[in-house]
Amino acid sequence: MTKDDQLFNQGIAAFNKRQFYDAHEYWEELWLEYKLDDAKFIQGLIQLAVSYFHFFNKNLNGARSMMKKCLTKFEPYQNERGMDIQGLKKQIITVQNYFNEIMDTSIITDSYIIVLKVKHE
Repeated sequence: MTKDDQLFNQGIAAFNKRQFYDAHEYWEELWLEYKLDDAKFIQGLIQLAVSYFHFFNKNLNGARSMMKKCLTKFEPYQNERGMDIQGLKKQIITVQNYFNEIMDTSIITDSYIIVLKVKHE
């Protein structure tokens, strides 16, 4: 496994453990250190992690902003790095709608916390 694959996978694992800051750090290192064809996709993952980080730190406006930005970054992608991006975008829209409806960050159910799935070949 290459170092960039390792950083990507570490980010996925951290995100799925709800360690959103750590996920952001792994993906940011990947984004900054490697010339990637899918750099915008990685930026989208960073923004997704930052959105949840903001949410759980009671910054609802920041969470809303980052969720909107990540959706834009994912727009040109269908399947990337073993991920179903169309399915992910649908989940993001659901979470984005929820973030836009609520006024309080103290209530969130598991159904609004995305779990990233990667199919390894």
